[in-house]
Amino acid sequence: MIDKLPPQSIESEEAILGGIMLDPEAINRVNDDLIPEAFYISAHKDIYQAALRLHCSGKPTDLLSVTNWLADHDLLARVGGRNKLAMLVDRTVSAVNIDAIAALVMEKYLRRQLISVGNEIVQLGYETETELPTILDQAEQKVFQVSNQGLCSNTEHNSTINIAAYQELESGRPIYPTGLNELDKLMVGFEGGTLTIIGGRPSVGKSQIALFLALQMILLHKLPVIIFSLEMTKKQLEYRLWSLISVTPQYKDFNLIPLLSDRIRRHRAGFEPLADWEFDSIAQIVSITSELPLYINDSRGVTVSGIASSCRQIQARVGKLGLVVVDYLQMMAQDIGSNRSYELGDVARGIYKMAGDLDVPVLALSQISRAVEGRQNKRPMMSDLSQSGILEMVADNIILAYRDEYYNPDTADKGILELIVAKARHGNTGVATMFFDKSYGIIRNLG
Repeated sequence: MIDKLPPQSIESEEAILGGIMLDPEAINRVNDDLIPEAFYISAHKDIYQAALRLHCSGKPTDLLSVTNWLADHDLLARVGGRNKLAMLVDRTVSAVNIDAIAALVMEKYLRRQLISVGNEIVQLGYETETELPTILDQAEQKVFQVSNQGLCSNTEHNSTINIAAYQELESGRPIYPTGLNELDKLMVGFEGGTLTIIGGRPSVGKSQIALFLALQMILLHKLPVIIFSLEMTKKQLEYRLWSLISVTPQYKDFNLIPLLSDRIRRHRAGFEPLADWEFDSIAQIVSITSELPLYINDSRGVTVSGIASSCRQIQARVGKLGLVVVDYLQMMAQDIGSNRSYELGDVARGIYKMAGDLDVPVLALSQISRAVEGRQNKRPMMSDLSQSGILEMVADNIILAYRDEYYNPDTADKGILELIVAKARHGNTGVATMFFDKSYGIIRNLG
């Protein structure tokens, strides 16, 4: 044990320093939580302290500024010279994940501190001349000091919190309504840092509902959206988007020809080749969709960390994200023996944490169990969610989709979609009823 190298990550330390000198905004994401003492290499600590001094003075932390500061304070040679600093920048691609890397460096530092404190406690144990309660108290204090260093800066006194809350109110940090009146009356809209789950049986229309809500975010609030589709390919989702666009009221002045959601597939199969006038309308739709701030990822094996990384990259490129859609949760959970529920729990917790870390609304789709099929009233309940326990716990909103014609083709409620808000952490539960045309994926308010 004594001969082991202390916990450290030199590559992570280098990535942080390179990111700070590469990206002028990067230091804002780490300076509150990452202390200079966390760096294992003393030269790295000196470089980070130089960047902090510059940042506190309102000066840039780029390569030239850091180099000059170190030179002015006779520290440049001690850290390895200009070549060392240039190497740190050259090895860094971007600072997208700098906050996660900083957390890793802090973790290594706290482990080193714990090892040091452990050795001190061992020595205390040999001090037989000291009363045992005193020894135990001293040992407890030493462990607490390490624990206290790891206390996240997110733990704040309420005087700080209420000022921040009032500033948020003054700044008008918005919640984004969906444009579906009855749904907005219940859950108000999408708020940054929250997780909304839409559950439903296969083919009830979950993906189309999510696509519609994604388009609403773009059209109503002019914000980018990312869709992670584990069930459909990018092109399949694109064809559905074309169909939705063709009947979206905001584009009525384009005189688009309504395009059924399966029209492209029938053309590709040779059943009903597209006519020239249909191609002309589709060309217009393509020109419209090419301008939308919509990003699609169809990686079947995508992980929560992969989703978070992609989101950070898009945020760095375009700024604020309006919505992240994950279609769907169960496809992300690996089926390993009897541990599927645990795997799904890890996925759900990870996505919930990601929503908070990125301050973006996340809309995740989920299957519901077959148990609903055996009931006379087939409207789903929250307990019908597959492996529902963890989903009920982490979700801010749970919406269950129900269409009576899914079970009763001759129903009088054809075209009626019920969005059952079974959980609304910051709103009200209830049922939002609206018109849904599955042929195009369009949803409209009733009345």
